[in-house]
Amino acid sequence: MAIFKPKYITFDCYGTLTNFDMAGAARRQYQGKVSDGDMPGFIESFRGYRLDEVLGAWKPFHEVVCNAVERTCRKWGVDYIESDGMAIYRAVPTWGPHADVPAGLSAIAKEFPLVIFSNAADEQIGHNVEKLGAPFFKVFTAQQAQVYKPRYRAFEFMLDSLGCGPEDILHVSSSLRYDLMSAYDLGIKNKVWVNRGHEPANPFYQYTEVKDTSGLAAVVGL
Repeated sequence: MAIFKPKYITFDCYGTLTNFDMAGAARRQYQGKVSDGDMPGFIESFRGYRLDEVLGAWKPFHEVVCNAVERTCRKWGVDYIESDGMAIYRAVPTWGPHADVPAGLSAIAKEFPLVIFSNAADEQIGHNVEKLGAPFFKVFTAQQAQVYKPRYRAFEFMLDSLGCGPEDILHVSSSLRYDLMSAYDLGIKNKVWVNRGHEPANPFYQYTEVKDTSGLAAVVGL
């Protein structure tokens, strides 16, 4: 990708910047309730049900998490109680950034306004953002937009709120399914995939790949 000077660098937060440990939280909550042999499948089902839960009409994020946990338990024959789902939800604000993030963001923050759109609740996101170690111009949530990524309307809400078009931003995410596929479909040509090992590569979606946020400065010519 040629060097591009965006009006805004926009980010996914959970997974890309924040070390989003849903798998670890579920594993800790269900240790002793799910066998060691079943746990990898249980965690993978939880991941898939979370994605499925955000594809319809907006609902509060605690419902997304609890519904996904309940459906996972049902699939694996495990008793579900709501306090287990809520314990996982309440862990989210405690999670800090990946180790590379504070320095990676600091390298670009003085030159470009940084923006987040997160599939988060308003009550959570501030606790995570304050741990990132860099200033953000705007932080948008699915609660504000009343829609979750990968729905197109989430990205449209962010662009409309910023008063810019797809051609004006560089969008950064570690997820193709939640972010970069939709960004591609909406004509956001300048995209960075932070390869944190969450998903396999798919160059069809025309992104620049970096191993972590330390690679962002070079993408924007710094």
